[in-house]
Amino acid sequence: MSTRLSDMTPRLDPGHDLGTGPVRTRRPVYVDLMPPCNNACPAGENIQGWLALAQAGRYREAWELLVADNPMPAVHGRVCYHPCETSCNRAEVDSAVSIHAVERFLGDLASRENWPLRIVAPPSGRRILVVGAGPSGLSAAYHLARLGHSVEIHEAGPLAGGMMHFGIPAYRLPRAELGREIARIEAMGVRILTDRKVTDLATERARGGFDAVFLAIGAGVGKHVDIPARDAAKVLDAVNLLHETSAGAPPLLGRRVIVYGGGNTAMDAARTARRLGATETLIVYRRDRAHMPAQAFEADEALEEGVKIRWLTTIKEISGSELTVERMALDGSGRPQPTGEFETLSADAVVLALGQATDANFLRRLPGIGFSADGAIEVGPDMMTGEAGVFAGGDMVPGPQSVTQAVGHGKRAARHIDAFLRNATYVHPPRPPVADFAMLHLPVYADADPNPQRTLEAAERLTGFEEIVAGLSEGEVRYEAQRCYSCGNCYECDGCYAACPEQAIVKLGPGRRYVVEYDKCTGCAACFEQCPCHAIEMLPEAADA
Repeated sequence: MSTRLSDMTPRLDPGHDLGTGPVRTRRPVYVDLMPPCNNACPAGENIQGWLALAQAGRYREAWELLVADNPMPAVHGRVCYHPCETSCNRAEVDSAVSIHAVERFLGDLASRENWPLRIVAPPSGRRILVVGAGPSGLSAAYHLARLGHSVEIHEAGPLAGGMMHFGIPAYRLPRAELGREIARIEAMGVRILTDRKVTDLATERARGGFDAVFLAIGAGVGKHVDIPARDAAKVLDAVNLLHETSAGAPPLLGRRVIVYGGGNTAMDAARTARRLGATETLIVYRRDRAHMPAQAFEADEALEEGVKIRWLTTIKEISGSELTVERMALDGSGRPQPTGEFETLSADAVVLALGQATDANFLRRLPGIGFSADGAIEVGPDMMTGEAGVFAGGDMVPGPQSVTQAVGHGKRAARHIDAFLRNATYVHPPRPPVADFAMLHLPVYADADPNPQRTLEAAERLTGFEEIVAGLSEGEVRYEAQRCYSCGNCYECDGCYAACPEQAIVKLGPGRRYVVEYDKCTGCAACFEQCPCHAIEMLPEAADA
């Protein structure tokens, strides 16, 4: 089947004459376009592909296709902010497919059934050191092991998982689910050494005989801001609060807690404070809700749990248990500006949630490694630093920071490391055009809203760190996967076969799609116009002759 995407023509105008006359000027060609969900996924998952398998009940095949890109679906089904759903064409009709819920189901099922991760290449004899056992390091280790390489992870902390373990509260990510997916990576032969902090990379690399290094130490150090403080109330860092709570040694916060910041970590810190017994928890943020970096659902859930938010407010001074705050106003560019209006608030503890930075000073002794102005590690398009054979990814390199971004970096780095070890260059396959909503030829049908996931009532949530969102049942997962439009990819609905007036379309059998017999085709475009997912294009005759 031809996929001459460079020669694709726009969708035909509704009013034009579909027939081409005695001489055919266009012919239908089957194509595979990029679904918008796949296009938006930072981990590069073939979402449309594994949804199609899931809706058919072929769960293990769906999981195998999923983990070819992402080894931790049970984790991602819980903590990813699912940009795939934001991009889903289905949202234009009723609401997006609940992709993350299906992903979670597949990950949990794999854990229950003990499905192993597969190695797809013979042993290479090459050794790679991964520094950091967070999402990016684990992802890189998995993909490198999958490609036949020997991988050793050196982790400074007592447990693998990084910020997934110590930064994401257990009510969002139960530790048992995380542990099971890490154990599956270890079962491939990946060796994880904990309490092994790397302070001299060159020595560590030489001592272990490593052929390449992937740096993935993350951003686990809280950023600070200078706030005048005299005999201040307890001032903590949000990263430390979450870390100590996850480690089972939460700090004493008192009854009144103020969290300073507007990101996801601020929401997690405030919600954690409520679970630790704070009766009054207030988030102070210098901008308004429309400009906050936190996900909207995170703020909604915090409000449901009794957290209050003071927008357009900044802390100017802390004196004992009293905080002087100033009201802010947004200027024409959306930046907060001081108003000179002050107020006094009271708190037993102040938690600073002002973002995270990377503690990578030990790398400055390597002359080839460069740093950006904000301390991030500079890498090239191949994710290699200026030091030959030393790659970096995740939160320690410039760009958006999330678990899924980090996992995507790990996969990408693994492919470039594999190529480096073979004295080759990895080139990502060209991406086909995205199938947007306007390209679909959807029939008229009733809306099919998603199955809502059950959640704990707000009062129940505050009694501990039990997971607050339940997964979907098997029946609900099948229904949800069936809501997918398969944008840009043929799913063998037989519409083209039935629509062709010349019987020019031949069915090749399940999974093999169709072929056009062009000696019968008149170029009438009936097949194109009825194809619901836009898996057919009408190309100029000369383009495919």
